[in-house]
Amino acid sequence: MSMNGNSRDTVYIARQPIFHPSGRVFGYELLYRAEADDAECTAGGDMAGARVLTDTVLNLGLDVLTDGHTAFLNLTRRLLLDGAASLLPRESTVFELLENIEIDTPVIDACRVAFAKGYSVALDDFVIGSEAEALLPYVKFIKVDVLATPAAARGEIARRFLPMGLRLIAKKVETADVAAKVSAEGYELVQGHFYCKPTTFDAPALPSRRLVYLNLLCALNGEHVTIDSLEDLIKHDASLSYRVLRSVNSAAFALSQEIRSIRQAIVLLGLQRIRQWASVWSMAELNSGGTSETVAMATLRGRCCELLGDRLCGASGSEFFMLGLCSLLDAMLGRPMATAIADLPLSAPIRAALLGQSNLERSVLDAVVAYEHGDWDAALEAARRAGISSSHLPDAYAESLQWARELSRVSAVAA
Repeated sequence: MSMNGNSRDTVYIARQPIFHPSGRVFGYELLYRAEADDAECTAGGDMAGARVLTDTVLNLGLDVLTDGHTAFLNLTRRLLLDGAASLLPRESTVFELLENIEIDTPVIDACRVAFAKGYSVALDDFVIGSEAEALLPYVKFIKVDVLATPAAARGEIARRFLPMGLRLIAKKVETADVAAKVSAEGYELVQGHFYCKPTTFDAPALPSRRLVYLNLLCALNGEHVTIDSLEDLIKHDASLSYRVLRSVNSAAFALSQEIRSIRQAIVLLGLQRIRQWASVWSMAELNSGGTSETVAMATLRGRCCELLGDRLCGASGSEFFMLGLCSLLDAMLGRPMATAIADLPLSAPIRAALLGQSNLERSVLDAVVAYEHGDWDAALEAARRAGISSSHLPDAYAESLQWARELSRVSAVAA
């Protein structure tokens, strides 16, 4: 997100979810980089650099960044010792110490102070016998890399530290099977991209109800949708009608009179807005192979792709919305992307991008996906290929978070 329009004031912030093994979101790890040319997550060696991070988080709003969940904030040694992160609320913030921090007296003292103030501390990439054990009296969470840690070592960590009241997080969990395995070992929380991957490619025919919503998604995003046709589509689905009317009449819109018809709602909020809401809700009904976060991530991607598409000369933002929204459809349906999108009314470039072919649309999607993973170099390279400014990507992501948060609140009202 840009501050003052100066590229030197651009802070890159993304988030990665931390789950209960059931798929319910517990919190988000916030990933950041203070400058486009930083090689790692650091905001510099002085207080001014640290404030770039904290001011940006506070300006956007921690609630927007985490959707009301716990925030895990990576701290370098300097940020920890400066105490800058203590500007964040203690009840919803966890300080995450990276594995390369030197454990010495100043670091131990800083953790003791944070603990005394009521902050929670997490140790990243923990290894038994490491110097980080000196911090355990002040730690609440331990994160273990499942790819780098053998099962026997993971079990030993659970046996030693669960009786101490520590909460264990397994990171780099790539499949639902691994999530279930580490849960059985005693790991209460998991982090990774298992929610983005199809659980099976040998899926039976779609149940009729899900097929109805796939067809509805196709119709909602057809080339010639009008107010009349959108009204007809929504009116023929009772749950969508209820959601639209509940949403429009929610307190968030401060209406002077109650809206009683779908047509009134479409005219009030606009064709595109209602169309997008209905598409997201249809996607949620389709979802079974992923978690609820899969839909949240697809929604965020859709909005971010749309905003970037709007900035590109001649690009259709609404098509780019579908690009992001459908980018996880294979995980939701548990089938190959080619099969998942076979009947959707997508343009040839959007379809090609979803199938992994190189084009402008694919570069936009690659930039958004790399950004959400905190892979800044890959994100900026993909943005460059698409002709997107390095400052536009964090701005679009920040605006998308706010939009997705608003939609989440609307959906809660409509449920």
